[in-house]
Amino acid sequence: MTFKLPDLPYEIHALEPVISSATLKLHHGAHHRGYVDKLNRLVKGTELEGRTLEHIVQRASGAIFNNAAQAWNHAFFWQSLAPAREPAAHRCSLAARFSDELKSAAAAFFGSGWIWLVDDHGTLGVAATANADNPLRRGLKPLLVVDIWEHAYYLDHQNRRDAYVDGVVDRLLNWDFAERNLAQGALHAA
Repeated sequence: MTFKLPDLPYEIHALEPVISSATLKLHHGAHHRGYVDKLNRLVKGTELEGRTLEHIVQRASGAIFNNAAQAWNHAFFWQSLAPAREPAAHRCSLAARFSDELKSAAAAFFGSGWIWLVDDHGTLGVAATANADNPLRRGLKPLLVVDIWEHAYYLDHQNRRDAYVDGVVDRLLNWDFAERNLAQGALHAA
């Protein structure tokens, strides 16, 4: 099985003004592609060749884990976003309960990583993971995610990660995706 870079589920400019097309081209076309391409090289000829991405994320270590997890996390991140809308245009119950908590977790997080809305065996909450780590390794079901690596926001917001996170949470998060994941109990990136 060769892993492929998934297409974005929206047009390259659909996330503006929060995430510019320039950032999206770099983030998806270079960073995400790089993880996928390196993962394909790393698993070739190993016992992990032919396994699913989820299997590799849950069982690998070192460089294979880092590239597999970053490939999975990014694929999930693209699905966690939807074309830009006005703030508060989609205030479902999950958004009402967890928007502020997602923002707070991102503000408190030191370094690079991910802020997740997760289902922990029936209890919903927010989890932060560093670097390539993700909830699959902890037995949690990810519902949606915010990427807080610098490459996700630096071109558009420079060192103002909070402005980026506010924009993503208020205008881009795909709460329908989170609700579907919660209803389905899905562990797979779409």
